[in-house]
Amino acid sequence: MNSIFLRIYGGMLAALVLVALLGFLTLHLVNQVRGDEYREGLARGTFRLMADNLQPMNRVERHRALLQWERLLGIPLDVQALDQQPLDSHARERLRRGQVLVIKDGHKPSLVYSLLSGPEALVLVGEVQQISEQLARATVYLLSDELVRYPVAEQPARLAQIKEGKQFGFELKLITLQEAQLDDDQRRRVDEGDTVMALGKGGESIHIFAGLLDTPWVLELGPLQLMNPAPPQLLVLIAALALSLIGLAVYLLVHQLERRLRGLEGAATRIAAGSLETRVPTRGADSVGRLAAAFNHMAGQLQHLLTIQREMVRAVSHELRTPVARLRFGLEMISDAQTDQARRKYMDGMDSDIQELDRLVDEMLTYSRLEQGEPALKFQRVDLDALLDQVLSEQAPLRPAIRLLCGTTPAAEPALVDGELRYLHRALQNLVSNAMRHAETRVRVSYSLQGEQCRVDVEDDGPGVPEADWERLFTPFLRLDDSRTRASGGHGLGLSIVRRIIYWHAGRALVGRSADLGGACFSLVWPRQQTQREATV
Repeated sequence: MNSIFLRIYGGMLAALVLVALLGFLTLHLVNQVRGDEYREGLARGTFRLMADNLQPMNRVERHRALLQWERLLGIPLDVQALDQQPLDSHARERLRRGQVLVIKDGHKPSLVYSLLSGPEALVLVGEVQQISEQLARATVYLLSDELVRYPVAEQPARLAQIKEGKQFGFELKLITLQEAQLDDDQRRRVDEGDTVMALGKGGESIHIFAGLLDTPWVLELGPLQLMNPAPPQLLVLIAALALSLIGLAVYLLVHQLERRLRGLEGAATRIAAGSLETRVPTRGADSVGRLAAAFNHMAGQLQHLLTIQREMVRAVSHELRTPVARLRFGLEMISDAQTDQARRKYMDGMDSDIQELDRLVDEMLTYSRLEQGEPALKFQRVDLDALLDQVLSEQAPLRPAIRLLCGTTPAAEPALVDGELRYLHRALQNLVSNAMRHAETRVRVSYSLQGEQCRVDVEDDGPGVPEADWERLFTPFLRLDDSRTRASGGHGLGLSIVRRIIYWHAGRALVGRSADLGGACFSLVWPRQQTQREATV
């Protein structure tokens, strides 16, 4: 048991380490995705604005514009064919849907792609080293250049149109210099046409302010949230906490499992010590609960088999006592016999006792084989008419005073059923022999084929069996206290053997009262077709 739990704990530990590694990698991947979304949000509006400005230009005008932007912004820019870009199909599809791509490869500059509208499938490509600062300068320059083309009064409305159409990832506003949250030095620089970057509250964002010349407006960009990826220490801490919580949960589950399994182990030990009534609680429908239910069923079966074995030992001891005593008496009388006729008489009696012992041993062995496991049944097609004729012809000479009747008229077609011929013969022989011992004058045997079922009835005109004793009549070594007493012969195993035989044929053995003869009616019912089963005794 301890080695089992050591293996369980080892497997759980390996699983926890794997979960921790997967959690660490998942958080790292989340950081990457957050970084890509952050960079794309910064670059989206600016590169869309540049791409839309380049669209109506011819090649020469585009080249001049790109050179001018490169000098002012410090960003290498180029217009290339989309098919020439080292992009996968998913990235190309995103560009065709109007999205802006930002591809970051280690410490190299970020590559930004934006598709120019039109039939030529051209893409604007830029290399951005410091994406927040360079894109901020580019945004200020492009917006300022765009807004100065409109009257002062129309500039706020035009800015709103640009923000909505280009889907900037941050706020764009035109405010007055007095409204800007800047100190005096910063206000002076903005008033002189400079661009000022101011940290927001908490230092986790920045605002960019740029004055528009010859206007009362100040262009405010932001807040631009800073990208703060989770540090490795935080990732390790989260992984450790997750590992601890999962480990605690697994420990509680395994501890409960261990406690329940140790209960099973203790119950098995008590059963092995002889306490056969021991059972374990069957809580829940999980694997341990099903195991406990199977354990209780096994314990019940074991108790039942041992009870049968003990009863059989007691019954056999009782059954052997009478013939052994008669044999001892016969041996003593032979030595005292004066004539050959007297010795012959005692020897015939001893021979009869030996035959009775032989029959008892045969019945015990047969019942033991049928009770302790599934016998090797080799089913074959059996002709019921031929089988009943054979059984009746064998039993008729044993009690000539009893009339054996066949209650079924043979049909034109043979009455064929599946069965193990040797065992079916034994079951019918036991039933007919039992009926002949208790019949007054008649015994009738009949059969019927009803759909997929076969039924054989053995009836007699004897005293019958009380209804209260019908079920326990098949108990091994049982004799009822009425007319079916020891004087009628038998050892009490015949009907038990019948029930086990028909059980292995997937059928039932029943007892009732004969409506025609008034005595007992024993019935065997089993399927006409059997599935072949092979098993060892």
